[in-house]
Amino acid sequence: MSLAVTALYAGLLGLFYVLLSFWVVKVRVKQKVASGDNGNPVMQNAMRTHANFAEYVPMGLILIGLGEAQGMPAVATHTLGAALLVARVMHGFGMGRMPHTPALRGGGAALTFLVLLVAALANIGHAVL
Repeated sequence: MSLAVTALYAGLLGLFYVLLSFWVVKVRVKQKVASGDNGNPVMQNAMRTHANFAEYVPMGLILIGLGEAQGMPAVATHTLGAALLVARVMHGFGMGRMPHTPALRGGGAALTFLVLLVAALANIGHAVL
């Protein structure tokens, strides 16, 4: 079984995660925070932006990959994968700024939740039908 479509989006999301990681390191150097956040709101924001990505992307990819493994059409898999990628980039840019950009942050969060909901329901549907 090949999960080529999911693998594409996992790779692209992985690249964005690396970029977020480098950004957090850059903030650490600029804010002179070697470990933790030192109560620094700029560092806290960078860490939460990075962590939020790490909290939501794995479940999204698991659900998309399971859908693909169950025979979800490629167009649906691409749609969910692309939407997750767009959502997380939007959220990362919206939350990464100080002050936050509410339209990007909120839109990215909403789109992430929509992807998770649709993918979860698709998996449930495949499992019970």
